[in-house]
Amino acid sequence: MPITYIPQPQITTQDFIDILDKSTLGLRRPLADKEAMQIMFDHGNVYVGAYDGEKLVGLARVMTDFVFSSYLSDLAIDEAYQHQGIGKQLIIEVKKFIPKAKVILLAAPAAEGYYPKIGMKNHGHCYVLDSVDEIK
Repeated sequence: MPITYIPQPQITTQDFIDILDKSTLGLRRPLADKEAMQIMFDHGNVYVGAYDGEKLVGLARVMTDFVFSSYLSDLAIDEAYQHQGIGKQLIIEVKKFIPKAKVILLAAPAAEGYYPKIGMKNHGHCYVLDSVDEIK
C-alpha cells in the first residue's frame, strides 16, 4: 500500500508521542512529561502526517507565521519506515501547505548529513539560547 500524506491530520497528543517514540526523535524529547508534550503539541500550527493505510508512520510538526518563516521542529519517521523517502516527502508537503514561508530547522546530530542530500542549504548564522542565565 502506498504512503499517503495528510495535512492537518486528526491526531492526538498520544499519537504525537507515539510517533516520536517510534523515531529517533523520541530520545531527544520529554516523552514522559505529558504536560510538556501537550504544550508542544498544542503550539505546533502545521502538521503533516504520513500514513500506511490507517497507521501513522511519519509526522512533520511546524511552527509558522505562514508568510516569512517556519520552524520544522519535528520530522519523525517510524524507524521501520525510514529510508523510503517519507521524510523528504513530508518536507515537500509542508512547503505545499506554507508555500511563501522559508523552512528552518535544527538538525539532530544523526541527521546532519540527510538535509544537504535532499537539497537543503546549511546556514551558519544560527544561534541558540537555552536559558536567560546564559546572557552576559
